[in-house]
Order: sequence, then structure tokens, then C-alpha cells
Amino acid sequence: MEEAYESSKRPGTMYEAIGGAEAIDKIVNGLYKRIGSHPDLIPIFPEDLTETAKKQRYFLTQFFGGPKLYNAYRGQPMLRRRHLPFEITPTRKDAWLSCLAGALEEADIAEPYRSAIFEKLTMTAHHMMNTPE
Repeated sequence: MEEAYESSKRPGTMYEAIGGAEAIDKIVNGLYKRIGSHPDLIPIFPEDLTETAKKQRYFLTQFFGGPKLYNAYRGQPMLRRRHLPFEITPTRKDAWLSCLAGALEEADIAEPYRSAIFEKLTMTAHHMMNTPE
């Protein structure tokens, strides 16, 4: 009986498991702090990252099972289509993933969630590439 009680206390989504909005905020803040100073990424991001970070916050919240903020404010994600205007090369994909890894570490996202988030977003990053080196 105790085992059933313990399993009922486990979070149902990645969003809940990592700490909800507070964790997403930490990840996004760390991510865009790094993106804003990364020489490979600066050319494809706006100087003011406020709006971009807000969109990322909405996306990650929804992507990890939280409220459907992205759909509510931006419609369907259609990520590849939204990213086509930007030259996303393998180098830029790797730079973005490096920024993400640092942000996950800084946000103190526990395992196995850190690896799961990185793996899911690595697949997404590969899908966003649209320009060869």
C-alpha cells in the first residue's frame, strides 16, 4: 500500500517534475544569457532577446506538459517553418545545444530530467537545421 501511495505522489509531467514555471524561468534565463553572448548565435538572434525568451518560455512550458501557453499566445508551434528564415547550420545547432547544457546545469535540473530534456531538445535542434556549413 505504501508503494501505491508513493507512486501517486510522483509528478505526472516533465514540467511538474522539474519544478514548473520557476524551473522553466531558470532554464530560459540561463539559455538566453548564453545565447546573447555566443559569437555563433548572435547573428541570427535579435539584439533584444526579451520577446524571444518569452516565446521560448511559452514553448518549453507547453513542450514539457505544462499549460498550453504557446498555443494560446502564438498558435501551433510549427517550429521548422518558424525557423526557416534563420540560417541554422550544424555549428549553430551545436552552439545552441551548448548554451542549453549550460543553462540546465545552472538551473540545477536534477537527473534523470536534465538528460531527458537535453535529449528531447537535441532532436528538436537537429530538426531545425536548414543550412549546410
